[in-house]
Amino acid sequence: MTANRPDRRGSKRQLVSYTAAGLLSLLGTWSAATGHLTAYSTDSLCPDPVLQRLVTHSVQSGETIDSIATEYGLMPITLLALNPAISNGSLTAGTILKIPPFNGAAVAVPAGQTWQDLATRYGTRADVLFEVNGCPTTMPAQVFIPGVSWLLENASSAATTAEAATSNPLSTYPLTAEGQVIANYGWQTDPVRNELVFSSGITVETALGTAVVAAGRGTIAYVGTDATLGTLIVVNHQQGLQTRYAQILEPQISVGDQVQAGQQLAITTPHTEESSILYFEVRTNSNLGWVARDPGNYIPELAVR
Repeated sequence: MTANRPDRRGSKRQLVSYTAAGLLSLLGTWSAATGHLTAYSTDSLCPDPVLQRLVTHSVQSGETIDSIATEYGLMPITLLALNPAISNGSLTAGTILKIPPFNGAAVAVPAGQTWQDLATRYGTRADVLFEVNGCPTTMPAQVFIPGVSWLLENASSAATTAEAATSNPLSTYPLTAEGQVIANYGWQTDPVRNELVFSSGITVETALGTAVVAAGRGTIAYVGTDATLGTLIVVNHQQGLQTRYAQILEPQISVGDQVQAGQQLAITTPHTEESSILYFEVRTNSNLGWVARDPGNYIPELAVR
């Protein structure tokens, strides 16, 4: 039924035995100011990075996210965060899940970030992050952040649970030809301003002239221009969801129109001589207004892999 299951008790003992203070006395001196070790031993006693210790689980008929999480001593949100394809609550037999040795999630590291920067952002300790990620000599592009409190508190993370998404109204890729995500949702480095910025959506590069289509059935709420995004189309869907389509040309609908999933809305804007782009957002209605969410939590093909 499963493959390569971890020895959870062994993993816990290993994590405890390499406590920050003991480990750092062996490796070198930690600088809180820079977020780096000033020296370290090549004979490191660090465990392998968590992201190299993931095991796999083949979903069997009748299993649920909750039951699989319980089997491995994890919280369901950990499985959702590490397996974007199931973040809409859908789980089918034969799906292969990645299972970590303990709770947490993998995150991309913005350029120039230190361990201390990550620790501050995620409410943990820099030396612990350094240890569970294998004590690397240089900052990896992706790291594992242990714990789940920051996931639970951050509604724009991969916390779209099975209960909240049993009937996801977004069922369709927003383009007639699949493309490549060239700018992700969330915090990232702006290459022009050389600073961290938050992107409320994603940018997808695809073939020239590709049609932009509705990601689900809904009502056209806005067709017009935005000072930053150019031409913008907004569609309201059931369950308080909204999708936004920008960097587009030739809108083919009007405010108030009812559209079906896959119905053409516009065409993409040329980006290069051979490609075009779409900027796409998913938002949910709340007492704070329309709050941006990760599109990959609703449309698996747009999830960061």
